[in-house]
Amino acid sequence: MSRTLNRRDLLMAGGALFLGAGALNRAFAGSQGSTKKVLFFTKSSGFQHGPIARKGDKLGLAERILTEAGKEHGFDVVCSKDGRLFEPDKIGEWDAFAFYTTGDLTSPGQDKNPPISADGEKALYDALRGGKGFISMHSATDTFGHHAPRNKGGEDPYIQMIGGEFIIHGAQQPSQIDVVDPHFPGLEKGFGESGQFTLTDEWYALKNFPDDLHVILVQNTKGMKGHMYERPNFPCTWARSYGKGRVFYTSMGHREDVWENPKYQGLLIGALSWATGKVDANIEPNIKQVTPEANVLPS
Repeated sequence: MSRTLNRRDLLMAGGALFLGAGALNRAFAGSQGSTKKVLFFTKSSGFQHGPIARKGDKLGLAERILTEAGKEHGFDVVCSKDGRLFEPDKIGEWDAFAFYTTGDLTSPGQDKNPPISADGEKALYDALRGGKGFISMHSATDTFGHHAPRNKGGEDPYIQMIGGEFIIHGAQQPSQIDVVDPHFPGLEKGFGESGQFTLTDEWYALKNFPDDLHVILVQNTKGMKGHMYERPNFPCTWARSYGKGRVFYTSMGHREDVWENPKYQGLLIGALSWATGKVDANIEPNIKQVTPEANVLPS
């Protein structure tokens, strides 16, 4: 049965924003390993989303949440909008990367922060193929890809790495999300409990899915408002291998109350735990079974 998450579901007891140690420690009690260093990259060469907007030197909401939740579970999360951190002589510092980004990151773009150089972008792919982890949220699929001057769509190396490309979105609305892998780390005691849930967010229409996706959550398009959703169900959260590396993406995360949702926080910590090898998961490709018409787009 579908269950709507309201504001009371989303906020922590006592008004705290961050998921406390108790719930997540129980969820990941079996995870092993030393502290992992994670670069949370939030550069906006395109539109800047509210959860990563900073006021002066104060980190954005999403940056604070991932930093604090990560600290409780063996992750040293460093937040930056500086693309120079991807240079070949610096990229080895990180065990994993988290992206909440927009636009062509090789350009200073809207936020004017230093871009990623061509060498830095190549170093990222090389690091991931060599075994580093990558998790990404919401607008990370609105990065590189179809943005000028690249305009390569499914042939773009970043889109090929992340596993999907943003097309457009409609108005924010509640949508039913179907859970097809309730055993993925972070879902067992969260969104995966009932097999489906309803959440209000800004939902991305996506395309250019490869055949090797392991779909975790499915965008159920039935009843959604907007021409872009007049299509068969398609993946909205997935995991995949990239060389020796592990890649995760979820389209959720536009709204601040989604970031404040302890179940969303649990999913991200679970994804980080998997991406950095703290826990394992079955990521056998299943896109053809669970969303066989994922790449069928509206006329």
